Amino acid sequence: MKKAAIVCLASVAGTVSALSVHAKCKSKAWDYNWDFRQPSSLVKPNSPDEDLEKRKSATRRTLYLIRHGQYELDKQHDKEKILTDLGRQQAECTGKHLAKLGVKYSDLVISTMTRANETGEIILKQLNETGMEVLNENFEIEKTDLLREGHPIDSVPSSSRFKPDSWEFTDGARIEAAFRKYFHRAHYSQKEDSYEIVVCHANVIRYLVCRASQNPPEGWLRMSLANGSITEVVLEPNGKVSISGIGDKGHMPINKITFT
Repeated sequence: MKKAAIVCLASVAGTVSALSVHAKCKSKAWDYNWDFRQPSSLVKPNSPDEDLEKRKSATRRTLYLIRHGQYELDKQHDKEKILTDLGRQQAECTGKHLAKLGVKYSDLVISTMTRANETGEIILKQLNETGMEVLNENFEIEKTDLLREGHPIDSVPSSSRFKPDSWEFTDGARIEAAFRKYFHRAHYSQKEDSYEIVVCHANVIRYLVCRASQNPPEGWLRMSLANGSITEVVLEPNGKVSISGIGDKGHMPINKITFT
C-alpha cells in the first residue's frame, strides 16, 4: 500500500512537472498563410468557392539547402576565398549524393560568393556526369546576391565567439528577402512536385530553417552545419512545412567532415 502511494505521488509529481514545463513553452497555432499564398489571399473577398479551388496548390516543393565546401579562411577578399582541395572533394561528395536520390531537379540557385559558386558548379558537374536523367527538361540555374553570407539577426543566446562587424547588421533585410522569394508553396499552376537545389552559407541556411519552421529566428546560431551538408525542406501544398536532416553529412566520409 505504501509502495503504491509512493508510485502514485511520483506519477502526480511527474505530471505536474510536465504541465509546468508545457506552461513555460508558449506554443502558438501554425500559420498556414505564412507565405501569403493561401487561396483566400489570392482572390477578392467574398469570391465564389470555385475561384478558391482554382487557386489551391496541388503539388509540393522540396528544397535541398547545401552549405558550400571548405574554403581559404585566411584570405581577405571574396575572390580569394576559393575552395580548398578538401572543399572541392566535399562538393563532389554532395553532388554525387544528390544524383542518387532518384529525383529530377528543376532549379539550381547559387549564392554569388566565390565559395558557393564553386560548390554549385562542382555539384552541377556531378549531376551532369551521373549518366542518369536527374535534371528536368526546363532546368534553370540562378545566381543571386540575396543568398550571400551575412548576419541575419542577433542570436539568442548571444555567443562570445560570434561578434559580427557593425555593417553586417544590414544583412537581415536581404536574407529575409531571400526567404520570401524562395520559400513558398508551389504555384497553383504547377502540375508536378519539384526538387530544387540551393547552394549558400551556414548563417543563411540556419535563418531560413528557423523561419520555415516558424521558430524564433533569433535561434539560428543554435545549429551547426558541416561543409557540404544537406538540409531538406519540404513545402506542402496546404502550407505545412517539414524539415529533415538539418545539416545532414551522412554522405560524407568521416575524414572529410569539417565545420569551417
